[in-house]
Amino acid sequence: MSAIPPKDRPPKAPPIPPYPGLEIRADEVVWAGRFPLQRVRFTYERFDGARSSELIWELWRRSGGVAMLPYDPWSDRLALIEQFRLPVHAAGLPPIHTECVAGLLEPGEEPEAAARREALEEAGVTPDLVEHIGRYMLMQGGCDELMQLYCGRARLPEQPAPGTHGLMHEGEDIRLLIMPAEDAFAMLDRNAIQNATCALTLFWLRQHRARLRTEWTRE
Repeated sequence: MSAIPPKDRPPKAPPIPPYPGLEIRADEVVWAGRFPLQRVRFTYERFDGARSSELIWELWRRSGGVAMLPYDPWSDRLALIEQFRLPVHAAGLPPIHTECVAGLLEPGEEPEAAARREALEEAGVTPDLVEHIGRYMLMQGGCDELMQLYCGRARLPEQPAPGTHGLMHEGEDIRLLIMPAEDAFAMLDRNAIQNATCALTLFWLRQHRARLRTEWTRE
């Protein structure tokens, strides 16, 4: 791929910031689509103080993302979603992928606000209390996507409403799953949850579930 001229550099692919011991020798944008791709030539200071060999890495710029696990502490149930994922199919897994609500930050959007927005768009639920789980890199070997994870209190219906969720103009076709927390944990233990973000939120909920059932049902 040829490099994009500097004057046409997309805002989503800013130059690599400085860091002690890091020497950027070249920083080119080679793809300027929705998620730009940079080719970076660099060296860094090794743990023993020596200079590393020159490396050339491709960096996929997706920036910030969020995920939300809606949890109903009164009925001890939670909401997950399913949707078709082409990359999952390409990896050799079933393409109907079980996940938690997730999405990317819009420009200037706060992560918690984005997580609440995604819960409504993808699951039709509006959490009234939200707890931050943590922030995690998903593909630290090649992508800058930093995910902020949340758990949100929501009164879930007995059954999902007919139809699907998601934004039509983005081609989304999302099916809502509502299940007892124990059923979700059983899926986690038999590796039926093969989405890292979803697994992280479920591991967190299993650790904090008793506390949430006490704190979130006092009102």
